Amino acid sequence: MSGLIFGAAAMAQGRSETVASGLESPWGVGFLPGDRFVVTEKPGRIRIVAKDGKPGAPLAGLPPIAAGGQGGLLDVLVDTDFRSNRTLYFCFSEPDAGGSANSTALARARLSPDDTRLENLQIIFSQKPKVASRAHFGCRIVDGGDGTLYLTLGDRFSRKEDAQRLDNHLGKIVRIRKDGSVPDDNPFAGRPGPLPEIWSYGHRNGQGATLGPDGRLWMTEHGPQGGDEINVVQAGRNYGWPVITYGENYGGGKIGDGITAKEGMEQPLHYWVPSIATSGMAFLTSDRYGAAWKGNLFVGSLKFGYLDRIELKNGKVVAEHKLLEDGRARIRDVKQGPDGLLYVLTDESSGKLLRLRPN
Repeated sequence: MSGLIFGAAAMAQGRSETVASGLESPWGVGFLPGDRFVVTEKPGRIRIVAKDGKPGAPLAGLPPIAAGGQGGLLDVLVDTDFRSNRTLYFCFSEPDAGGSANSTALARARLSPDDTRLENLQIIFSQKPKVASRAHFGCRIVDGGDGTLYLTLGDRFSRKEDAQRLDNHLGKIVRIRKDGSVPDDNPFAGRPGPLPEIWSYGHRNGQGATLGPDGRLWMTEHGPQGGDEINVVQAGRNYGWPVITYGENYGGGKIGDGITAKEGMEQPLHYWVPSIATSGMAFLTSDRYGAAWKGNLFVGSLKFGYLDRIELKNGKVVAEHKLLEDGRARIRDVKQGPDGLLYVLTDESSGKLLRLRPN
């Protein structure tokens, strides 16, 4: 196993170790019984990683996947009752019948008893409309803890204005039950016009999301050139894209009116200029790293290749610490494991699953 020093300012004599390697552009990780992992690879594969770190053969039974650009097989979630139902959820870029357009979809399936294939596959949500684009799929899945799932959905890049409309799923977060039905307490359920799955809107491209210790949904969101955000997402709220943003067009120039605030639109909890290209996010709730880290938020940076440890106080960001920056690897996902330790995926052609260990 290889080690990377975090740096004394971040964590005294901390280190990471490689759990698994040779993964092609890994995107999401989940935890299975027996100290095993399930990992997605963006080109269109799901693998079970054994306790000894050896990745298994790709699972059979996947649906058609529009892999390319930012699209492919993206996040994965292990059901809380996996020991009894062996259910996995995963999201991916779903092609239309002709292969010219695509959208983000969420599927559920049962892992076969021999861990080789997916059975009883169901597409429980499909973003509308499908768009001819290879960008901005969003695609983080969060278990709501009440029988529901949240799914982040990108604006597909070319359709950013649709993020402000409620008759489509572009630039939204949706909330559904685990069978794909719509909860009665969704903010737009039962109202004529808005799609009932919508939980919040005005998003650009959320590639990180998690439940906070307070039970609220937190997300990271890619800005354009500047303006990556952390948002604490509330039901029915408008998060402003593309009307308000702390970023600008690629190459310079304002987006829309070039404003950062407007009545009726939510401000981010925190934003970055320049963008760090935010990815996975997780709260640390365990005591494994000591009191200084407990309750911290961890966010991956794709652009600069580090894991951001974020200290919060009274709901505000008060300090940030760069971890793993010596490795300069694109950090795609971060999650707290059942053992209370943090696990990180590096998004590379030969990516790794890392475990962060305290001394």
